[in-house]
Amino acid sequence: MILPKGALVAVVDGEKLVLFKNTGDLTPELTSLPIPDINGVGGGSGSHPSSAANPDDSTQAEDGYAAGVATFLNQQALTHQFEHLLVIAAPKTLGELRKHWHKALQAKLVGELAKDLTGQPTDAIATAIANA
Repeated sequence: MILPKGALVAVVDGEKLVLFKNTGDLTPELTSLPIPDINGVGGGSGSHPSSAANPDDSTQAEDGYAAGVATFLNQQALTHQFEHLLVIAAPKTLGELRKHWHKALQAKLVGELAKDLTGQPTDAIATAIANA
């Protein structure tokens, strides 16, 4: 994947968000950004249980965290804090994030990778982007 220089890269799972800025031209070079404080919003999408098959507290907390990340990214998009966004998220988390995207964020989204890379080193994340 060719990632625009200056793009924001959000790496997310149900408990953690890591942000990077792409400083590379032809290949991704990721620079770490400060991690914002994310407030989960409870039970995932709407007032329905987060998963009809398994609406336990852990699942609801993970879905709530994903909704909180979406709220943060939506606000960043609406205030023009980035021009391009790549989201790398665990598949379940990515599905929950998509439910909350604002149209302004969707317009800046240059890609999504359904992979859990939050615990990986920066070079492994850059390699995953380059190979996508």
